[in-house]
Amino acid sequence: MTMTDMTYWLELTGVAVFAVTGALEASRRQMDIVGFILIATFTGIGGGTVRDVITGETPVFWIRDPAWIITCIASAVVVYFTAHLLERRYVALLWLDALGLAMFGVTGAAIGLNLNLSPLVAIILGMISATFGGMVRDVVCNELPLILRPEIYITSALLGATIYTVGTALLELPRQPVALVAFLCAFALRAAALKYRLSFPVYRARPGREY
Repeated sequence: MTMTDMTYWLELTGVAVFAVTGALEASRRQMDIVGFILIATFTGIGGGTVRDVITGETPVFWIRDPAWIITCIASAVVVYFTAHLLERRYVALLWLDALGLAMFGVTGAAIGLNLNLSPLVAIILGMISATFGGMVRDVVCNELPLILRPEIYITSALLGATIYTVGTALLELPRQPVALVAFLCAFALRAAALKYRLSFPVYRARPGREY
């Protein structure tokens, strides 16, 4: 399997995972099947759509290949009929989101490098691909986006994108092993943040001075 093929299947899997998180959020909001499909689709293809628009890769990927939309719809329908089997749907959403975050951080960076963009831009594209779909899901469903919470989130995507970019573009290591390592590191960081509530220090306002 070539790296291009691997990127395609990884991203398709990531779309399915993110679509499932969108559908799980729709189940928490007790939406109908149309709502499930809309939220799942927004979440699944949101990050990749922004990435393609930024890079000028138009028409965007899901217009060129209907498999992406079909994957989102299928994921939504499956969750619609099975979500009641999960007692802790938000916990499942968080862990699946972590999985999609790690996948898209790597594939977004890989796509950036395939377009002959600079390593820095490739890393930024990885972060955008990994986080924008989830942000759309949370905003549409009136949730505080995970990206704005103090816990470690976007840093996980940054880690995966950086490891892949540095390993392949700068050190010229084999792409597939580097992609696996980058994915595992990104997922491990986000998993640790979820399990141990890791976060960066937040800003603490100080009393204003009177003159």
